[in-house]
Amino acid sequence: MDGLEPGSLVVAHRVVDADGRELWAGEPPSLQGARRVVLCAADRVVDSPAERAALARASGAEAADLESGRLAAAVRLKAVVRAISDTPDRPAGRLATAAKPDGETDWVAVLRALVTAPRATVRTGVAGRAALVSLEAAAVELGASRSL
Repeated sequence: MDGLEPGSLVVAHRVVDADGRELWAGEPPSLQGARRVVLCAADRVVDSPAERAALARASGAEAADLESGRLAAAVRLKAVVRAISDTPDRPAGRLATAAKPDGETDWVAVLRALVTAPRATVRTGVAGRAALVSLEAAAVELGASRSL
């Protein structure tokens, strides 16, 4: 999808699986600057541009994550607000393996990425920080709108 750069904020109106089957649908929250998207609940990190393109064609989604599908299956999903941290032009690279299934960081993978691909690793870190800044702003906006 054009215009989705690291730090872009997205809100999902649908979550689908890799084949495009709907797992969840709902009205996304209104957030300044957020783009409304179909989100694919991927079962693994998809980092290669060719794989991303194939997943987008098969699912009809503009973005993907690993968490929303599990929340939808547990009937715990109320809304989806995500910030883009990597794109087909700026993949996560070696840092794609740095997150453990329990959410902790695999510091050996981070170190390996820094040693073997320092520029790409730093670029991915900067992109991740941009995504966090966008999510922090969204959290503030959502908190402020609830207190009105």
